[in-house]
Amino acid sequence: MTDQTSVTVERLIDASAKDVFDILSNPKRHVELDGSGFVRGDENGERISAVGDVFTMNMDGPHMGGEYKTDNHVSGFAKDKLIAWKTAPAGTEPPGWEWLWELDSQGPDSTLVHLTYDWSKVTDKKLLEQITFPLVSEGELGDSLGRLAAATTG
Repeated sequence: MTDQTSVTVERLIDASAKDVFDILSNPKRHVELDGSGFVRGDENGERISAVGDVFTMNMDGPHMGGEYKTDNHVSGFAKDKLIAWKTAPAGTEPPGWEWLWELDSQGPDSTLVHLTYDWSKVTDKKLLEQITFPLVSEGELGDSLGRLAAATTG
């Protein structure tokens, strides 16, 4: 589903919600999940464990003039059910976009995963002139779910 301020994709993944959550809560694994090609690696090496955690990622993209870092502020956390974070250029407060992963267990070896990229709270006019949203397409989000499915089998 796509509207003006968010994109949501979903996929049934042949793995338990626990196994899927284990991958998502480990920022070291995010580079292998990234369908956009922006993520280069995790800076901290710490597993996400609660709302309020912050993890830093090394990134690269033309929208930011090449290499940059992001601080990702965990905004949602429910073990084996939900993980979300608000992304910001390193050292700044989040300007309003959020990544939300929702896991709906379909049995011991099957999980329906919803991935939402929401930029509805971006209000900075200068930022809106610099970045055209959505920065990550629906297809790239779908690729991320495909990569997540592959990661659960590896």
